[in-house]
Amino acid sequence: MDGSETGWGRQGEPAPRWRALLDRARLGGRGAEHTDADRRVEESQVPPPELPRRGAGTGWTGRAAAVGRAADGSYGTEPGYRAEATFRVDPAFRADPRYDGEPAYRAEPAYRTDPEPAAEPSWRPDPSYPPEPSWRAEPSYAAEPPAEPSWRAEPDPRGRAEAPVESRYSLLDGGYRPATPPESRYALLDRGRYRPEIPSAPEPPVVPAPRRPVEARPGRVDAGRVRWRAPEPDAELERATGVLRRELGTPRVLAFANPKGGVHKTTATVLGAATVGSVRGRGVLAWDDNELRGTLGLRAGSARHARTIRHLVQDLAQIEILEGDTLLSHLDDYLRHASDGSYDVLAGEESPRFAQRLDQFTVKRVLELLRRTHEVVCVDTGNNVESPNWRTVMQAADQLVVTTVPREDAAFSADWMLDLLHEVGMGELADNAVTLISCPTPGRSALQDDLERHFATRTRAVAVVPYDPALETGSSIEYPQLQAETRNAWLKAAAVMLEPFAR
Repeated sequence: MDGSETGWGRQGEPAPRWRALLDRARLGGRGAEHTDADRRVEESQVPPPELPRRGAGTGWTGRAAAVGRAADGSYGTEPGYRAEATFRVDPAFRADPRYDGEPAYRAEPAYRTDPEPAAEPSWRPDPSYPPEPSWRAEPSYAAEPPAEPSWRAEPDPRGRAEAPVESRYSLLDGGYRPATPPESRYALLDRGRYRPEIPSAPEPPVVPAPRRPVEARPGRVDAGRVRWRAPEPDAELERATGVLRRELGTPRVLAFANPKGGVHKTTATVLGAATVGSVRGRGVLAWDDNELRGTLGLRAGSARHARTIRHLVQDLAQIEILEGDTLLSHLDDYLRHASDGSYDVLAGEESPRFAQRLDQFTVKRVLELLRRTHEVVCVDTGNNVESPNWRTVMQAADQLVVTTVPREDAAFSADWMLDLLHEVGMGELADNAVTLISCPTPGRSALQDDLERHFATRTRAVAVVPYDPALETGSSIEYPQLQAETRNAWLKAAAVMLEPFAR
């Protein structure tokens, strides 16, 4: 009979799939043909004896070594499972008589845990490093005795304890009566017994005893005898101030010239006008007659507007016909003013193309207009000695100021200009000129003495102005910010320039 049919002529139901998978896992991958033989062998085996168990104790009785662990029952045969009675083995299948069958599957021995590691012995110091003999364990601190109370009842001097004071409530029960309040001030006044307290007279002030006069000792200055005395005025400064305050007869034109650039022509023009204006108070003007973008308008005067000599020349015909205060008010629209109001500024034109319009005739008209409104006109000339405006200013100048610095190239340029003036017929202007040496650095240069001696033979006078840190930055020049030494030197130099004209 086929293994797939039953004895009643119907097909046998196949075993569940989970049973086949379980048998395969239990038998270690063997085929289904060995399943029945293995099952018979397992059923014939006697189950292993039960492992001993530790009785339940009432506390910790110590640690016992693990003796084993029961095998997992999920991998054993289920006792309730039996093969179906209708299942028959194929008669053609016979077990090999030589095959004794594999021994029944035995559970793995119980898992034994590793023995508990023994505790490490306590740390012992290395014998090579003995402990220091000087160290001793500090003794334990004994308990401090209880602190005594800071307050103790003072004993009765008579040796008796102070009797307790009865409370007010107990006295009330026995007939307590409060003390009689004092009579008020008004009640005393009514009875005529009140007398107000009269304040005592103030004590007279304590007059300190007169001090004994200290005898004067030689070499000792008494503080009571020191008196402040005003410094004596410098006679030379007083004389220079007096010269600048005098009348000049007619308006004067001061020309500051040197064909070389960077010799302080603009600085000298501004400070010359500021010095004279600070003494005279009014009537002083600085004009930038440089044909190549002069910077006098940037370094002097407040920029109230952007008008320059170009705007004045455009309206020159309308302004020349004015007189008096009307002329002053109209001309003021083209001028800039110093911050302290001591002098005015006529700025030069920044465009180089305008220099072609400053011909000889135009420069004469501008100078004539400025002489009608100002007493002293300081002109910053350019570097081109062949230009018409430079020659025209030289011809109209009353005083020539040759500016230079203690350098050979600057001194050579100034010396060459004086020779040129002698050649063109203005030798008298060159001989009466004033040489102004400006020191660009602190200290005295070794060349300065030679230049002073040389120009003293070429010009009427030589003036030296010292270095001032306020002028080093090249920004706007403020006369009050100069050092006192610089202002005094400029005061003397300006007096030398105008002294021939003072009356």
